[in-house]
Amino acid sequence: WSLMRNVVSENVAEHSFHVAMLTHVLCTIANEVYGRSLPVDKAVSMALFHDAAEVFTGDIPTPVKHQNEDILSSFREIERHASKKLLSMMPPQLKDAYRPLLEGGQDEELRVIVKAADLLDAYIKCVTELSTGNREFAVAKKQIEQSMIELDLPEVRYFLEHLAPSFEKTLDELSE
Repeated sequence: WSLMRNVVSENVAEHSFHVAMLTHVLCTIANEVYGRSLPVDKAVSMALFHDAAEVFTGDIPTPVKHQNEDILSSFREIERHASKKLLSMMPPQLKDAYRPLLEGGQDEELRVIVKAADLLDAYIKCVTELSTGNREFAVAKKQIEQSMIELDLPEVRYFLEHLAPSFEKTLDELSE
């Protein structure tokens, strides 16, 4: 969110924690409500490491990296290089354990769940900023809602219907 005025600041560690928590919730919804058998622990681990490459790349704003296909492709290559660099710094005994988390090759179904959690965290950030009167996040919220619709996941729809409304309430309203 570096290109926008923020009322509530957030760092990459907080974002990764939020995405991990949301991944857990989405997997739990998938398993408990929709009868799926997603490995929650594996998905949460993927979420914790989903932005690890940003140690080297920093957080490139979405409008910049998605400006055109060439920029996005170049950025993905930079991310791959940064992930390989992180992995190369690990002791040899740990590389096999962290390779799937840093270099990908993970379960596609879980990757989509983590992506959905990442979008939900962005959505919640927009809702939070809008609730403080920061209208700068109105367009971003609409764009993120569209991205979530395009994922077409019942778990996300369930979250938006049953859990997301609480993020628009004050602590006093939640306590009533």
